Amino acid sequence: MKKIVFLLGFVLAGQLIMAQPKPTDLDKSPMDVGYYPANFPILKMRGQANGDPSARILYSRPQKKGRTIFGDEIKYNEVWRLGANESTEIEFFKNATFGGKKIPKGRYTLYCIPTEAKWTIILNKDNYNWGSFTYKSDKDLARFDVPVQKNSEAVEALTMFFDNNSLDILWDYNKVEIPVSF
Repeated sequence: MKKIVFLLGFVLAGQLIMAQPKPTDLDKSPMDVGYYPANFPILKMRGQANGDPSARILYSRPQKKGRTIFGDEIKYNEVWRLGANESTEIEFFKNATFGGKKIPKGRYTLYCIPTEAKWTIILNKDNYNWGSFTYKSDKDLARFDVPVQKNSEAVEALTMFFDNNSLDILWDYNKVEIPVSF
């Protein structure tokens, strides 16, 4: 009887192992993270950082792949999630001034409405969204405009990083700088 119970347990355990979900395929737009100050985790590991970071941004990095991005893939005058897949999230670990607006510490979703000359940056309180499909303007904490600068060379993958006192966003031939201070 003990052998039958053991064998039955072994078979059931095998069934459970076989029923485990498989990992997802490699994402075409990998997720990335940026910190303020830049490279905070490395600085902390080296003992060169005091305290906690001031901010962190989590975003997916779509690729240009020969496409026309702004005005085509990313429509002008429409809300964009500032990345791919899940909406981009920015977390301020301290009270901040972002784009000239006072922002309390917390986690927010970052969107924009791009045009050729400027982007309207939107900080929204509705987190954990996929894309901008469920964007709700009544959850906006702040909106402000930043001018678009033109790069001489195309940037292949959407790139965001904190540089001195700004969050820089680059993709295709476009760059915007959002002033930030703590």
